[in-house]
Amino acid sequence: MRNLITDVAGVRVGQTQDGALASGVTALIFDAPATASIAISGGAPGTRDVSLLEPGMSVEQVDALVLSGGSAFGLDAMGGVSSWLREQGRGFAVRDALVPIVPGAILFDLLNGGDKNWGRHAPYRELGYAAAQTAGLDFALGSHGAGLGATTADLKGGIGSASAVTRGGYCVGALVAVNAIGSAMIGKGPHFWAAPFERDGEFGGFGWPKIMPDLSPAMKGVVPENTTIAIVATDAALSRAQAKRMAVMAQDGMGRALRPAHAALDGDLVFSAATGRHVTPPDARDLTEIGVAAADCLARAIARAIFEAQPLPFAGALPCWRDLWG
Repeated sequence: MRNLITDVAGVRVGQTQDGALASGVTALIFDAPATASIAISGGAPGTRDVSLLEPGMSVEQVDALVLSGGSAFGLDAMGGVSSWLREQGRGFAVRDALVPIVPGAILFDLLNGGDKNWGRHAPYRELGYAAAQTAGLDFALGSHGAGLGATTADLKGGIGSASAVTRGGYCVGALVAVNAIGSAMIGKGPHFWAAPFERDGEFGGFGWPKIMPDLSPAMKGVVPENTTIAIVATDAALSRAQAKRMAVMAQDGMGRALRPAHAALDGDLVFSAATGRHVTPPDARDLTEIGVAAADCLARAIARAIFEAQPLPFAGALPCWRDLWG
């Protein structure tokens, strides 16, 4: 176990970023088409091709899911991943044509100090293509990919991931780009809201504070500069409706690890995916435990994103967790 979403059989992750731009792309590539869905709880999401993920839609499976910086400009990243998949002979067959199915979501990182004067065309299509090219089982956490330019209310954000195995033997993993309106920290100390779910000291092992501090929420402001976008995946064979329920349950992990979350001016959302590699169909109890594990993994992944992040090299940039308590 790598404690990454790639512990789920049939999943690979690739990332690329541009340091001067202070932004990047994270692409999750499935070895074979996977059943997927989505749950959106934020009030200002930025997405591509997510309507087809609802139960009852005709295209049941997807080839990849993409998380990107760049706000609306980052939606080009899904096109870059689609181009790479088409070159691999991947996609939904429409007679002789292949159409890769690549839903994705974006976060707002346009005001983080990076150079966004890219000219006529934003660079995200090429960043998406490059991210897909690098997809593998190991990938970096913290200030990488879609998490390079991410921030929270008080600390540098980033990319996080975590995995677990349920009592029924199903593997579940989470991948998240944390660019939250709120904070992952309890007050102004080193303690994470996700502390009860931590495993093996994966984000410092600090636990809860001995004395609970002032719980007034920390927030970036009142403008739409936020979004935490995530993917949860399992090796269980799920229907589209079951995958939808997994995404809904996984949203609990965001609420456990960030305060506040799901606000009117953020785009918090969770994709869910099922690769179907596990040989035993899940029963009702298994489905519930898979959803619980998805929420727990997402909470842990959010904390790991903050724990592993490095600050941006610009004047006035937010500090990272390690600068203060590492």
